[in-house]
Amino acid sequence: MVPAEGSPGGGGDAGGDGGGFLLLRPPESGSVRKGCDPFAQTQRSKLQHRRARINQQINKEMRMRAGAENLFKATSNHKVKETVALELSYVNSNLQLLKEELEELNSCVDIYQNDSESISVPMIPLGLKETKEMDLMAPLKDLICEHYGEDGISFEKEIKELMELRQAMRTPSRNEAGLELLMEYYNQLYFLDNRFFPPNKNLGVFFHWYDSLTGVPSHQRALAFEKGSVLFNIGALHTQIGARQDRTTLQGVDRAIDAFQKAAGAFNYLKENFSNAPSLDMSTASLNMLVRLMIAQVQECVFEKVTLTSAQNDFFTQLQIAQEAARVEEVYSLVHQTMTQAHVKDYVPFSWATMVHVKSEHFKALSHYYAAVALCDCPSVSDADLPEHEKAFVQFHVTMPEGPSLRLVLQDPEERRKLGKAHLKKAIMRHEEAMRIHSLCKILRKMDILQEVLSFAHKRSLSKYSEIDHEEDFFETGDAPDIHPKTNQRPEIKSPNFSQVKVTDIFHRLGPLSVFSAKNKWRPARRVHLARGENGFGLTLRGDSPVLIAGVIPGGCASEAGLKEGDYIVSVNSEDCKWSKHAEVVQLLKSVGEEGVDIGVVTLQSSDGQNVVDRRSVAMSAGGALQKNNKENSRKSLMNSKSASTLLAWSKKSKRSKSSTYSLPFTTVGDESMY
Repeated sequence: MVPAEGSPGGGGDAGGDGGGFLLLRPPESGSVRKGCDPFAQTQRSKLQHRRARINQQINKEMRMRAGAENLFKATSNHKVKETVALELSYVNSNLQLLKEELEELNSCVDIYQNDSESISVPMIPLGLKETKEMDLMAPLKDLICEHYGEDGISFEKEIKELMELRQAMRTPSRNEAGLELLMEYYNQLYFLDNRFFPPNKNLGVFFHWYDSLTGVPSHQRALAFEKGSVLFNIGALHTQIGARQDRTTLQGVDRAIDAFQKAAGAFNYLKENFSNAPSLDMSTASLNMLVRLMIAQVQECVFEKVTLTSAQNDFFTQLQIAQEAARVEEVYSLVHQTMTQAHVKDYVPFSWATMVHVKSEHFKALSHYYAAVALCDCPSVSDADLPEHEKAFVQFHVTMPEGPSLRLVLQDPEERRKLGKAHLKKAIMRHEEAMRIHSLCKILRKMDILQEVLSFAHKRSLSKYSEIDHEEDFFETGDAPDIHPKTNQRPEIKSPNFSQVKVTDIFHRLGPLSVFSAKNKWRPARRVHLARGENGFGLTLRGDSPVLIAGVIPGGCASEAGLKEGDYIVSVNSEDCKWSKHAEVVQLLKSVGEEGVDIGVVTLQSSDGQNVVDRRSVAMSAGGALQKNNKENSRKSLMNSKSASTLLAWSKKSKRSKSSTYSLPFTTVGDESMY
């Protein structure tokens, strides 16, 4: 069993639907290995294939542009300059066309919606970031050989498993299995970072990813770019799952709320923990916009949930629905402001900004419509219920409506009708504005379901207005005040739960990360033959995985064999002991006969090449002269020696239990045992 080694949730600098799985999991592996069949011709996979093709074309055109620009700067020949300038204009035109094509793909939100025949407002999902294939075989084999002193060829199976996991991660299914696959790979990157990425040296490989909004390629050597891009795709997949739900059912609305809240959490975590991202979609401004967009979509789902669970013709219920709609309008207005900022509007699809603007106007119209329903369809208030209704109505409007007192408005049907008519007039105006803005976007005009929703809401308000409009009305309809936004379920930003998907380090055979990591250095493993004398082996063992030689008796068997304090036992008689517990190593030593035992040991080194144990010995000898006369100084010396040897720090679980006391000759020294 592999012990847990830290939390893999840190930060740094930096198609298919549900079927057609490719099962890439070996029978003996605990890894998920589920990816969508890249050849499955679903609408979502076709969209992703088109995205990949456009990304490659953008990459090609940008390389051509970079070459032409360099030639234009380098040459002094006037005719060559004219030719290159013409070529540049051609390349820029191609790039603009590709950008527009990608924007259209990003605007194909209807593909990600559910297949239900019911009518609901479409949500805005994100497409997944694309990446290039990577061959990690050679660089990882070289580092295993160079840094760990192991035969890189013997780890080909593990390297292939990692590469298969990365390949499967590129096409996650649009469900929990796809999220689990992305999370598994993300968690494996924690181990990969610690195993193969030293703090002062890079692995020599580039991680290539394409911007999900612009298609512009980016690459970095830093593994944090890979982690950040995978985390972005976790958030994007949550948006696709949320958009897919049938929100005409309570269960579907709850699942959509959960998905969009988790998407907001992933983008927010990315914004707070990863910096210096080379692509625009992972910039602070872009992530801030995406978090706000997800929160707005959660708020829209909350509104739909309230309408599903609310009783009809109840005054308080209709006021609540109106305020929920006003709250949705408020958050979408904020998103629209964010999308139209100077440093964001250039790469956010125009259809997104237009849809957000349409939704803002649409929900403002709905808030006034439900206010009119509360006033016109609900019965007049009795004297007994008047105080409660007055209290609710005072908090309903941003400013008090002009005209009669609240008491008269609530109890006089004619006054209620007049105020309701004013709200309906405002609702119709907002509906018409939403439809006007919708008509300005070519992509949205093709979206039948959105057109149907807007048209239905507009006709419903017109019908209600005709119903309450009387021929003898000679008064001019006043202007209804705005409605105070309020919600009974505030959206949460749910940060990713990295511990939800348990993974085992693919390269665990290299040994525990506490010792065998990229940041540590050690001398090549050496083999020592150790025989047992009359008083045992003459050494003190301590800790687990791997077991440490904490002390060696001068003149004892261990000392004569060449063992030193600070050596880690990595094998006993050629049996690998990197992951062995204290008791297991003791049992192996206990079974040794008169012929002795061969022990493999390694010694950690500090950055300057000095053995870590040498520093510890120096610190201990400095306080040795005081130990006989001053116990306090002795205690401080011991503490200083331990703090100086940080690489000998122990896990809290490494203390020897009572069951590790054996019949071998030993002397107990604290939590160490001498054998």
